[in-house]
Amino acid sequence: MRFRIALIAPALALAATPGLAQEKEIRIGYINTFSGGAAVYGKHQKDGLELALDHLGWKMGGLDVKMIYGDDQRKPDVGRQQADKQLKKDKVHLVAGITWSNVLAAVQKRVIRSKKIIISTNAGWSAMAGKNCSPYFFTTSWNNDQTPEAMGELMNQEKLDNVFLISANYQAGKDMLTGFERTYKGKVAKRILYRLGQRDYQAEISQIRAAKPAALFGFVPGPMGIAFVKQYRAAGLHKTIPFYSVFTVDYLTLGGHGKAAIGTYHTSYWNNNSDDPVNKRFIADFKKKYGYHPSMFSAQAYDMPMLVNSGVVGAKGDPNDVRAMVAAMEKADFPSTRGKFTYNTNHIPIQNFYRREVQADANGNPVIVTTGVVKENHKDSYYKQCKFKW
Repeated sequence: MRFRIALIAPALALAATPGLAQEKEIRIGYINTFSGGAAVYGKHQKDGLELALDHLGWKMGGLDVKMIYGDDQRKPDVGRQQADKQLKKDKVHLVAGITWSNVLAAVQKRVIRSKKIIISTNAGWSAMAGKNCSPYFFTTSWNNDQTPEAMGELMNQEKLDNVFLISANYQAGKDMLTGFERTYKGKVAKRILYRLGQRDYQAEISQIRAAKPAALFGFVPGPMGIAFVKQYRAAGLHKTIPFYSVFTVDYLTLGGHGKAAIGTYHTSYWNNNSDDPVNKRFIADFKKKYGYHPSMFSAQAYDMPMLVNSGVVGAKGDPNDVRAMVAAMEKADFPSTRGKFTYNTNHIPIQNFYRREVQADANGNPVIVTTGVVKENHKDSYYKQCKFKW
């Protein structure tokens, strides 16, 4: 009996020793939209994160990196199924990605209940900043309200009164208007919520023309925005009613907009003209590898592996030590495309927001130029509602 105890006791002690059964790899589940008309969002983000992994040598804290990709098809139930697969079958250490707020709302419960880290590389559902916040949740992007809050402040600074509002009729679209109206001090001429997926905006453009506002603020993302901007310009309204937007014009959509986007304005957390060495390397290497200009979606996805790497290093190479990972990631001590920033108490970035406009280059082609800071070290509006529960 004594001989058996002597054998068992050391085994138990070794099993309890941190790092003994360390993983040889870190497995990251990445869920995004990789099919259908919105697949471009997934592509830009995937390209950004894989460039970061190239820069890291596909290693984090000495561990090999294994990426497991899942297509959510822009459907919450499919996103939930992908999360279940990655957690149960693929045994991922964390889940990242997600473009759409409604998909994030579906996926985050599965991941958090499994006591795994989840990192959004785009979706900024406001509840994750406030009442539904979790120590397991981080974002490398923003809270939905922050960018339109910056836009409201920009329009105040430019003394634009009597502004017409147009946004998509779903949760993120409503968040955009909430954020804008939280900071905008002027008069609202009228607001329209259009149908998600809409392509014909003649009725809305007629209402804008009749209202004669000083400016138009809109959240018209993706192909919807490309259709809207072209129809708006064709109607000639851009000459008298300037278009200010969020998530409508970016390098992701600029090719589709073409010259129709020249003369439009938007706000963004990413200063694409920054001389920060990380940002300059990111843009140069991205264009060299993929042959196109990165978007803000690529930039915020690039930051995700860098953030995770800081967590693995902080956890001394043990991705199963979730609390150590979280504690290290909270420091935001990693090379970011946005320069130095900090995480708020709810794991939403405290960061600058910039005024950007589309100008014509020497050949008359559209380029996005950052022309100033609208908000410095901007905090989201929900962090005081956040009470972490492990």
